[in-house]
Amino acid sequence: MKNREDQDKIIIINTGGTIAMETDEETDSVRPGQKQPLHTIEPTLAQYTRFEMVDLFNIPSPHMTLERMYTLGRTIMEYASQANVSGFVITHGTDTLEETAYFLDLTLQTDKPVVVTGAMRSSNELGADGPVNLVQSVRVASDAASRRRGVLVVFNDEIHAARFVTKTHTSNIATFQSPQHGPVGMLTKKNVAYNQPPSRSQRYTISRVKRNVPLIKMVTGMEEAWLAFLLEQKIDGLVVEAFGAGNVPPAALPVLRELTARGVPIVIVSRCYNGYVQDLYGYEGGGKQLKKMGCLFCNGLIGQKARIKLIVALEAGIPAHLLQAEF
Repeated sequence: MKNREDQDKIIIINTGGTIAMETDEETDSVRPGQKQPLHTIEPTLAQYTRFEMVDLFNIPSPHMTLERMYTLGRTIMEYASQANVSGFVITHGTDTLEETAYFLDLTLQTDKPVVVTGAMRSSNELGADGPVNLVQSVRVASDAASRRRGVLVVFNDEIHAARFVTKTHTSNIATFQSPQHGPVGMLTKKNVAYNQPPSRSQRYTISRVKRNVPLIKMVTGMEEAWLAFLLEQKIDGLVVEAFGAGNVPPAALPVLRELTARGVPIVIVSRCYNGYVQDLYGYEGGGKQLKKMGCLFCNGLIGQKARIKLIVALEAGIPAHLLQAEF
């Protein structure tokens, strides 16, 4: 029989966000508190599993950076090497949660469960959802069926795959949804139930995150001058949120054409979060023209995730002629 110190445990890594914030009654603003409020629910968590809580960051979600994501990933892997660590829960702000979750999904070299969660209501707000989301996430991370599923996002009793999930509402506690795929599982009072078999994104091995990859969105009346800055700096890649099935205004073409001539990979996604981009239209700025120029068509990822994947693929050393297969 294992000693208590050798028993399996979940590592909870806190990075900040609304789940770690409080509402200031005088200013009616939500901000990080002086103390980490999640420590107050440790007795409740102890009813479910043995755990260790690590305060890595305490930042608002918009303050997250690729470098901090990388540090978080390395921290997870350091703990993952310990035999008695059975899974992880990451608490995170909701604004950029899906990007961090997907970055980890692409780069973590472990089959142990990794669950990302947060809150839409601050810790001292009526109906705060942080404590229940954290408890449910610990339950998911402790469940053997959560292994080999990649990074999961748990909110509002639903389990979502990191590669599909996105924030869909500014304030509703059911904000995280997977529009084209739905949740991969759910929680009841007694069970963690999955409705899909284990699967995960491909993994990449990287040693840094330094690539400069902007994301731009196409709009009606786009002018060439609006994109000229892309030619004035060193960029390693570009993600374009195009119209519909993958089309852009004619005015965007000169800059995109020049970038492809320079060997800059351009990934095309749709502004729509349902459907696929295809080289269907043959008019000026249509998908066929973009494909012929050498643009890469990406399906199943929204713009911010396509950017994460392009950065990771470039850092992993994927040759330019093989990038289309990655998307």
